[in-house]
Amino acid sequence: MDLDTGTAIARPAAVDASGLLPGGPLPLVLDLPFTVVARGAGALVPLHEALRRSGRHPRETMLLLTGPCGNAERPVTQVTLDGLRTLGYLLGFGDAGLESVPLDMIAEASPYLLALSPAVMARVPRDHRAVAVVRALVELARGIGAHVLAPGIEEQAQLAAVRAWGVRLAHGPLLAPGPDGRVRVPLPAPAEAAVAAAVAAGQELGPRVQEMLLPAVTLPAEAKAEDVVAAFGDEPSITSVILVDEFQRPQGSLDRGRFLLSIAARYGHALHATKPARRLADPPRTVPKSTPAVAAMRAAGQDAARVYDDLVVTDELNRCMGIVRVSDLIRQVTAANG
Repeated sequence: MDLDTGTAIARPAAVDASGLLPGGPLPLVLDLPFTVVARGAGALVPLHEALRRSGRHPRETMLLLTGPCGNAERPVTQVTLDGLRTLGYLLGFGDAGLESVPLDMIAEASPYLLALSPAVMARVPRDHRAVAVVRALVELARGIGAHVLAPGIEEQAQLAAVRAWGVRLAHGPLLAPGPDGRVRVPLPAPAEAAVAAAVAAGQELGPRVQEMLLPAVTLPAEAKAEDVVAAFGDEPSITSVILVDEFQRPQGSLDRGRFLLSIAARYGHALHATKPARRLADPPRTVPKSTPAVAAMRAAGQDAARVYDDLVVTDELNRCMGIVRVSDLIRQVTAANG
């Protein structure tokens, strides 16, 4: 869950007995043991095959590396991780704070995500030693431009603590869906919000958009409008669908509100459902991953009709890395300017 917006951005998953991954529009989080990574690229062929057979793309997949990694395995591991990143996977380190993964290795890998150890989180905020570990990892993540994921959130006190430290992603029993299937993230108290704002203060241009990156829901550029309807219908928290070509370069952007309004209009479904969704798409508003938040806000404001559309974050090869929401930019810049 994204604590800032109260929306689901990914789901944990595993390859089933038939070698397939779950369907649905949300990106997936898969555990990947270091013992597999250390065996080299060949050991990961079943993973790539499972994604291909399930119609998934690496850009929709976060690999959470788990288990210890010794110095002897580091050279092979680094090469394998570079290969996974080149293919488009989002990389993360799991059980941070407990597993014996060297901090310099984490920094060199430039992961998208640091998932805190559930055992450490269970002691927060009552145990000052666990608090010190979490705060150190949050500072490390901030320095390398990574998200932090707080697992196993069971109590309001835990939620308040991680929010105050600037942690944005979390999951656990407190954030479980209610009887109606919806998740309701408790709002922060005013004092918590003030502390969280103070955490982000002191950055004149705000953070880079890579630090606010959320996984994008993507479909092939040739997708039909009914495919987009299905994606929006499966998950109410999806704000946009990005159409990409075979190299994952953004070709079109479909804003949830405008797209569904077109479909819901008189004869809208009959006119558009079986036609290419690209007919209803806007040109993607792209920003490089190193763009400061203030510059990204200026880019968002250049088109008054689309000022709140999601921005598409791209890498050096103009491939879609994910999206950043304008509301997140506003919050971050406001916090940075005190």
